[in-house]
Amino acid sequence: MDAKKMNFTVTEFVFLGLSSEPNTQLMLFIMFLLFYLLTVAGNIIIITIIQIEPHLQTPMYFFLTNLSFLDICYTSTNVPQMLSNMVGKKKTIPFSSCAIQMYFSLSFGMIECVLLGVMAYDRYVAICHPLHYTVIMDRNTCIQLAGVSWCSSFLSSMVINVLALSLPYCGPNVLNHFFCEVPSVLRLACTDTSFTELVVFVFSIIIVFIPFLLIVVSYMRILLSVLRMQSASGRYKALSTCASHLTVVALFYGTAIFMYMRPQSKSSRAGGKVIAVFYTVVTPMLNPLIYSLRNQDVKGALRRAIVKRST
Repeated sequence: MDAKKMNFTVTEFVFLGLSSEPNTQLMLFIMFLLFYLLTVAGNIIIITIIQIEPHLQTPMYFFLTNLSFLDICYTSTNVPQMLSNMVGKKKTIPFSSCAIQMYFSLSFGMIECVLLGVMAYDRYVAICHPLHYTVIMDRNTCIQLAGVSWCSSFLSSMVINVLALSLPYCGPNVLNHFFCEVPSVLRLACTDTSFTELVVFVFSIIIVFIPFLLIVVSYMRILLSVLRMQSASGRYKALSTCASHLTVVALFYGTAIFMYMRPQSKSSRAGGKVIAVFYTVVTPMLNPLIYSLRNQDVKGALRRAIVKRST
């Protein structure tokens, strides 16, 4: 690398975004603005319904409240910046703002991974140990599990971001992405990033794979317990309470594992941006729809709220 390039320190990054065509950008702006508004509105409705309905004051819905609040935070970290870049002439972000966005985006993504694992454990206790459910999953335990999900993820993201941002960035400064994400930023470092990529991979195993393993084990135990049930209605009720969670897990984990647990040298950058759209924009929008359409308790609470408001 020549001396001139080495003396330059990156002060801002330029986003390539999802498209450079003005007409396509306008179409994407309208679509993602609609997605963002639906995400915020849908998750606020879920949180409100849970808070005002007494029979939804259970551990399952306590964690769902956390998930809905998390989805609002997660999508708000990335989408407003993306929308601004689509309509603005200047598609840049200062280095410090990129660092903040990268930290919170990674933190919220990690929290969702751990929280989905905790929610699977909650379903396991509810179905496999129903008589001890209220004792095992009391309020203090739920708060502690949620607290561990948030705190461990914030700390893990801090470690990764400190390592990533301590690398020299001396040009180029063009991000082939629509927001600041660790893999895309690391590609612009003007030094060997093998150690940092290894740390990212290790934390991905801890924060992504271990909760995923907990989900798999929990649902294997749930399936075995359901198969032993004599009543068909009991089996249906047990499985129906898990359907929404499994759908969310499939959507989020399928894309997150593909993005973070593969060798970066083999990654498709254009494909990576499409994958990122799913777990940062589409999944947070679909979560409230999944939990409202596939969950009888939430559907019933919504109907009662609508009837009460109209009378």
